[in-house]
Amino acid sequence: MPEPFWMEWWVWVVCGFALGIVEILVPGFIFVGFAIGAVLTGALIGLGLEAGLPVLLLVFAVLSLVAWLLTRRFVGRWRGQVKIWDRDINDND
Repeated sequence: MPEPFWMEWWVWVVCGFALGIVEILVPGFIFVGFAIGAVLTGALIGLGLEAGLPVLLLVFAVLSLVAWLLTRRFVGRWRGQVKIWDRDINDND
């Protein structure tokens, strides 16, 4: 009997890259955590993690949350930060 598709590492990695593409199309750091979580879950499966679907979904959720929090911490804007434009796109320097 073949393994279920969610036990294939490449399925998680492909879903992670697809979510990364969605993040590029819909910016705002919404899907980046899910993308990183899916790729890391695929890496864990590739390294030998054997678990059922509920455990894999829990691992995916925890990794996604941690990745999203770290991304917001190091890449996102901080409270009170204002974007200041000092150069116009039409300026010829």
